[in-house]
Amino acid sequence: QVQLVESGGGLVQAGGSLRLSCAASGSIFSINAMGWYRQAPGKQRELVAIRTIGGSTTRYGDFVKGRFTISRDNAKNTVYLQMNSLKPEDTAVYYCASLKGGETSWGQGTQVTVSS
Repeated sequence: QVQLVESGGGLVQAGGSLRLSCAASGSIFSINAMGWYRQAPGKQRELVAIRTIGGSTTRYGDFVKGRFTISRDNAKNTVYLQMNSLKPEDTAVYYCASLKGGETSWGQGTQVTVSS
C-alpha cells in the first residue's frame, strides 16, 4: 500500500504562488505516475497535473494554462506542484495521487484558498 502525505496548502491572495509537496512511502515500487487532483465544493474532482515516474509524459488540466508546474524528486519520493498566478477559482482541496497498476492511492488533501 502507498501512503501519501501532502503539505503546503494555505491562504494566498489572487496572483500569488504556493508550492504543494507530496511525499510517498510504503509500497512505492512500481508506481507508474504521481500527480495532483483538486475538488472544489459542489464540484467533481478534476485533474490538475500528472507525471509518469520516468518523466516521459506530463498532463495538465485545461485550466492550468501554463500557471502550474509539476516536478518530482526521485531521491525523496516526493512530487511537487508549483502554482503561480493563482485565481479565486483555484480554491479547492488538492489531493495527491499515485497510480500503480490498476490502483490509485490518495493523500488526505490539503486546502488551497485564494482570496480576491
